[in-house]
Amino acid sequence: MAKTNAAFMSGVPELLVLRLLSREEMYGYQIVRGIRQATGESIILAEGVIYPTLHGLEKKGYLSARSRTVEGRSRVYYHITAKGKKRFAAISKQWNKITASVNACLEFAYV
Repeated sequence: MAKTNAAFMSGVPELLVLRLLSREEMYGYQIVRGIRQATGESIILAEGVIYPTLHGLEKKGYLSARSRTVEGRSRVYYHITAKGKKRFAAISKQWNKITASVNACLEFAYV
């Protein structure tokens, strides 16, 4: 398995977390697994990346959290707020513009 280029990853955890949580409420490890599955294991973010991302997004009001006991285990479930949905829309628009621009440059035929 190839290692992810850290220089390319700025902002990606926030974008992916907000995307997954826009679909359904999830707990931390579920998000880790969801990112692995959704990206075909091209992007593997450890809990050490996901939990600080979750806490930062919660602090900014983009997520809210609640504890729930499932099968005797206490888990913190996160869900996206209205403010988080606006943030996701804004950063996904930026992401799409950047990736389209990079792809255009990569496809540009030099003479």
